[in-house]
Amino acid sequence: MSELHKKMIKEAMAAQHADVEAVKKKRGGNFVIDDAQPYLDAVQKMKPAADQSPSVFQLHTESVKAHFEILKGLTKTIRPEDDPFVEHYQTPVILEILCKEDPKFAKSVETFVGAIKKSESLIGRESARRYGGFYGPTCVVDFALIPGSTSNVVNRILSGITIPADHKQAILAAKSWGMNTSYGIGDVFAHEIEKGGSLTEAVKKEIDMLQAIYEHPVKAQAELMDTVGQKSFDHRKYMESYRTKMAPVVKAAMEEGVHYGNIVTIPAYCVGDIAHHISQSTFNMCKDDVVMAAIDATTAVMESTLKKAEGKVKNEYDLLGLATGASACAAEYILELDGFNAIMIVDLLTKRYHNYVQLYPTRSAAVELHNCDFMDMIYRGWKYLDKARRMQSSGEGIPSPKVGGFTVDLSPIHKNDVLMNPQRYAYPACAMTVRMSAMMRLADYPCLLTSEPVTATLMTNIIALHKETVAAPARICKDCASAALMDFRHGYCQWKEAV
Repeated sequence: MSELHKKMIKEAMAAQHADVEAVKKKRGGNFVIDDAQPYLDAVQKMKPAADQSPSVFQLHTESVKAHFEILKGLTKTIRPEDDPFVEHYQTPVILEILCKEDPKFAKSVETFVGAIKKSESLIGRESARRYGGFYGPTCVVDFALIPGSTSNVVNRILSGITIPADHKQAILAAKSWGMNTSYGIGDVFAHEIEKGGSLTEAVKKEIDMLQAIYEHPVKAQAELMDTVGQKSFDHRKYMESYRTKMAPVVKAAMEEGVHYGNIVTIPAYCVGDIAHHISQSTFNMCKDDVVMAAIDATTAVMESTLKKAEGKVKNEYDLLGLATGASACAAEYILELDGFNAIMIVDLLTKRYHNYVQLYPTRSAAVELHNCDFMDMIYRGWKYLDKARRMQSSGEGIPSPKVGGFTVDLSPIHKNDVLMNPQRYAYPACAMTVRMSAMMRLADYPCLLTSEPVTATLMTNIIALHKETVAAPARICKDCASAALMDFRHGYCQWKEAV
């Protein structure tokens, strides 16, 4: 097992380094698709161990390869406004392939679409709550089942219909780690209300939209992209080509008995590094030396911590928890170097969100989702660090937080020349908010801190060991920072009720 864990760490950190090094090399410059070649190279080296499913790995590696090749054939670059959507073209195609290959699953999806129509009161209530900011900051496209998320509503609808349990799980998974279109619940409703439509009309159009993304997902995604003005490449040609390349891969996974819920998620969560994490928007953001240093140092903390735990971690889940826990500690610690902590930041961002609702009633349904990711990450890190500081008492030195019994090595932060010299990036005599302000930029985009490439790589390794068990959405309390520290919304969660 230790050899498997060593392999998992190597593959995960290779993906992270591919992203980070590509960004370091080109930050401030112009992005072209070829800049993402190092990530493709890292992914192509991923191989299943003896007990891992080959077809699960194929869903990951072939999807990344197809994504890169198709984009390269359609365009030279992706403009920042279009890069958030590049990981939303895969699940619609995969869902349609599954329906074509399995008529029984297609029938289950049809039953679900019919149930959406009958859920007017639920959809109306949840759309109104999102519009009014009732739940506070939330992730409308979430990997769990938190209040305000599309997954939460989908789960409630699925709970009331009679179809096979594994089909319910697949449909639910398609709107969590699987990203069945770019749509988030309540968006149509909000725009209709602000245009002067009645509540009844707004709910009807919201229902029509939700039905469309399951009834004909590829068409729905194409039309959504038309609406937002996506023009970096022909999104219809992308999905057509993706279908051709991925159909045999999906069929192989079906034949091997991979849970449909895993089939709809894996191909989507692994492609975002190409033209989203390695992208023009990232190159622009990381022009700031301190932003880049925060990503670099967090990566070093994660890698050092994982390597020191090699051969000692009990199972694959503990390995994933240690990786994400280490980065959470690093992010929180960087904030603490400037005298801030998670409690202060969660308070700030949650209060700001409620003002934002009033300023922008037609805001994107997903606008605050990365703020939520960031808050959840630093809140988790704060809990580890708070305990470590208490145990350290009056002792000197760098705190030694523990995640799952393993010490997180924060020393790479102190070895980072940029982070340890904030006076170079502000008025030198008053440089007391430099690191925190850089972290606030990352609050809108923490993907390389949390880290998504590491999580995606480790999740594929985990799913390959348990191919018949659906992995998404996570059936756990997410420990949402805003819910734990600010808002009273725990009672609206669905994590215990997941189908």
